[in-house]
Amino acid sequence: MKKLLTTTVCLLMTVLATAQDFCFDEMTYSPEETTFKLFAPANAKNVKVRIYQEGMGGKAVKSAKMKYQNGLWTATVQCDLLGRFYTFDAGYGETPGVFAKAVGVNGQRGAIINDMKTWPEDWCSDQHPVIKSPADLVVYELHHRDFSIARKDAKYPGKYLALTEPWAIDHLKALGVNAVHVLPSYDYGSVDETELDTPQYNWGYDPVNYNVPEGGYSTNPYDPAARIREFKQMVQALHKAGIAVILDVVYNHTYNIDNSNFQKTYPDYYYRKNADGSYSNGSGCGNETASEKPMMRRFMIESVKYWYNEYRVDGFRFDLMGCHDIETMNIIRQELSKLDPSIFIYGEGWSAGSCALPNDQLGMKANIPQMPGIAAFSDEIRDALRGPFSDDSKPGWLGGAPDCEESLKFGIVGAISHPQVDMSKVNYSKAPWAIEPTQMMSYVSCHDDMCLVDRLKASIPSLKLSTGKLSDAQMDELIRLDLLAQTAVFTSQGVPFMLSGEELLRNKKGVHNSYESPDSINQLDWQNKVRYPQVFKYYQDLIALRKNHPAFRLGDAHLVRKHLEFLKTPQGVVAFRLKDYAGRDDWRNIIVILNVNRETATVDIPKGMYVVVCQDGKIDEQSTNKIFGRRTTVGPQSALILHD
Repeated sequence: MKKLLTTTVCLLMTVLATAQDFCFDEMTYSPEETTFKLFAPANAKNVKVRIYQEGMGGKAVKSAKMKYQNGLWTATVQCDLLGRFYTFDAGYGETPGVFAKAVGVNGQRGAIINDMKTWPEDWCSDQHPVIKSPADLVVYELHHRDFSIARKDAKYPGKYLALTEPWAIDHLKALGVNAVHVLPSYDYGSVDETELDTPQYNWGYDPVNYNVPEGGYSTNPYDPAARIREFKQMVQALHKAGIAVILDVVYNHTYNIDNSNFQKTYPDYYYRKNADGSYSNGSGCGNETASEKPMMRRFMIESVKYWYNEYRVDGFRFDLMGCHDIETMNIIRQELSKLDPSIFIYGEGWSAGSCALPNDQLGMKANIPQMPGIAAFSDEIRDALRGPFSDDSKPGWLGGAPDCEESLKFGIVGAISHPQVDMSKVNYSKAPWAIEPTQMMSYVSCHDDMCLVDRLKASIPSLKLSTGKLSDAQMDELIRLDLLAQTAVFTSQGVPFMLSGEELLRNKKGVHNSYESPDSINQLDWQNKVRYPQVFKYYQDLIALRKNHPAFRLGDAHLVRKHLEFLKTPQGVVAFRLKDYAGRDDWRNIIVILNVNRETATVDIPKGMYVVVCQDGKIDEQSTNKIFGRRTTVGPQSALILHD
């Protein structure tokens, strides 16, 4: 009885949370009748809803004409349609609509299902992890297939359920990350769900049905409830481990125009056009959505709210946020804050081409001051460390390139104004663009572009291969530089972000853009955890160091300017002190010295007695190794961290 009551209360809460006055398309089911609504042009002709027995193939078993009233086309079918599939046809081709919540295989038809069958056991007890500030986040970006496909003990390789398995949860918890950013997980167009036994791969930045999980990551794409239930099981398992789930959302473009659900319901409404009538292409994918239009804006707002309410995701990463208008992004922030102020939002503060709106109206990195509570990736710290995105062969600070230090310092303070950062020498920005350090994502690599190991090999002469395998000396140098790069990221004041597998020395065989490369390129090599245990241990200890010491995550620009000061250093060295119990840390003063030189460097420090907690590629917070004086040395291509 108690369980029944709990289920009833949970159902009521879910209905209330997800009930919206939608003006897109809607299907309302009861055993007696099902009502369909569609937002389509008032002058559309012969608008119909068709009912099918299966999610693909076969002829319609029933159809109903829709009538236009109060701005929507509506129809009611009076019979029990549970388990059936449907499409709308407004004269532009059949479609499940733009806001389908369940679909059949390959997302061609909407599905009428029993929502309670999508709930995992104890779903009502699921709780969002408590993360007090974005500064406390450690974000781990993964692709479902990459992460688990080569794991020998995975029961569900390449599936949502892989992230429910003990080996996966244990790895993430041991590493110490507390947020998993999953690459696009909505229903996308480039993988044929009827041919999953045939090798296929895509990152998923080609949206079809924005509000339904991708079937290719489920155990049965033909079962509309399976993909929903298994996605929820994944969220539930991560939440139980104290790990937040961040969803990668791609509202800036669709898979294509002619076959998109947007175009098939209301042609040209959802897309931006240039003055000459051509489609704007700020996404670089052939089209660009018009977030400033009322119904596209509302679609984005209701979509993120739906993912939060129905799937309990904890944050959103906006692909090419620079294609969306500032007003829409701010409304999304406001609406999500009403549900939960801790929902984290960040995105790419750029577009892939020119948009039909001017840059000063768009969610560009430079406009982040106009978007409070929203963060953007810092390509300044990324490219300062490893070299420019535009040329894989050019090194950054890690490869000894000159004039990178100021850009690195800008990343260390979290892209805020700081009296010791000379903005005239920063690589891409001549003015600070973050009001608070939590508006900057600190990273050195992500799914897009070369992973860190490949970039080091491609840009640093001493690491370039003359044969098929690095020598022991080259491997040692590669590891030193890898750990040094991540030390800069995880001791910076921004929100740290890492690509999955970096803790395993991940490589993608030098492929720059692996969005459709095979598993042999994209999969994680789990044997590297055994081959190079010191790498995982360093990442683990580095993350723990950040989590244990609030000085590294002050989360407030005033406190950063007050407590973080850069020290005078020789060329190739960046050093800073977090002073006076920054963030009420237990350590009074913390000194971080980053030395990229191939020889030992000497740095002047404030006189005192210090404990060495990071040296020569090892971190030990319980160290008893002490130094005294006004000067210290730091080993080649490594970090030194001291405290008093």
